[in-house]
Amino acid sequence: MKPNGHLRVAQAEDEPLARKRLGRMLQEAGCDVVAELNDGPALMAWLHTEPDVDALFLDIYMPGASSFEVIGELGGLVKLPPLVFVTAHPEHSLRAFDVAAVDYLLKPVDPERLARTLHRLRQGGLPRTLRGEAHAPAALPNRFPARAGEGHVFLDLKRVSHFEVVTEVAWAWAQGKRYRTSWRSLAEVENAFPGARFIRIQRHILLRPEAVLALRAVFGGRAEVRVGEGLDLEVSRTATPKLKELLGM
Repeated sequence: MKPNGHLRVAQAEDEPLARKRLGRMLQEAGCDVVAELNDGPALMAWLHTEPDVDALFLDIYMPGASSFEVIGELGGLVKLPPLVFVTAHPEHSLRAFDVAAVDYLLKPVDPERLARTLHRLRQGGLPRTLRGEAHAPAALPNRFPARAGEGHVFLDLKRVSHFEVVTEVAWAWAQGKRYRTSWRSLAEVENAFPGARFIRIQRHILLRPEAVLALRAVFGGRAEVRVGEGLDLEVSRTATPKLKELLGM
């Protein structure tokens, strides 16, 4: 950021009119637009240079590769500037925050909404890694967004009993209710919380042992655990000894 408070920003947008409009709004708001990318390959090549900018405003769907595909292809090998997604598709917000997006703006961008985003960036928009591990808020290491009706809630991991994958969607169970997350597999959930203790009690269920309220043995060397009122989970024969060990049994 320049001493006068101007932000150095870039934008990735394949639609010329949308790119021109956002560029004008950014300049009027005191930003220097130092790069404009119009497709996925150009965005990937530019990110490989690890550019010195305060923010990258990017669309999701572009020729050659979507922004999510670009991020996935880079695989955490380069450092990203703070990301602000600008799109007409509200359904991708969870995936955006999963890659540590600073904000998620819907087209057409409202000037007042953009002003709030820029204020946030000036107050401390920091570089993120592709996996969102660097510069994460220290006070909220285990919070994550989940879909709730037409909006989102932010769940604390300590209130989650288990994660369940159904048809490539990971659901978080918290206080007897399930919430849809942006993760698609249990491996993604485990990677998101490297310091957490989890155990796979079935191929599609990842349990947080601290959430277990009761355990009883069932036929065949298996077990059944209670994680909430009327909510019991079956533990596979293979996982039962490990779970008992974690529970101090």
